[in-house]
Amino acid sequence: MSDLGLIGMVSIVTAGLTMAIGSIGPAFGESRALAQALQSIAQQPDETNALTRTLFVGLAMVESTAIYCFVVALILIFANPFWTAVSG
Repeated sequence: MSDLGLIGMVSIVTAGLTMAIGSIGPAFGESRALAQALQSIAQQPDETNALTRTLFVGLAMVESTAIYCFVVALILIFANPFWTAVSG
């Protein structure tokens, strides 16, 4: 196998692992935050607006981790610096 093929194969596998592992943590975090928010709303229905607003901000921050993993996976596949190092 050529060096270019090996780098392509490793890049694709690494991108897949990055997305797989990088999506597990945010999924668990979001599910736990949602469960806690629903429990809090059930206990204090008057604070629904404040809890919902805080929940959405928190979920956006947790989701940014998965988005960063997606960006790293895209860089590994489409803009990998090792492609030009081997081909050049």
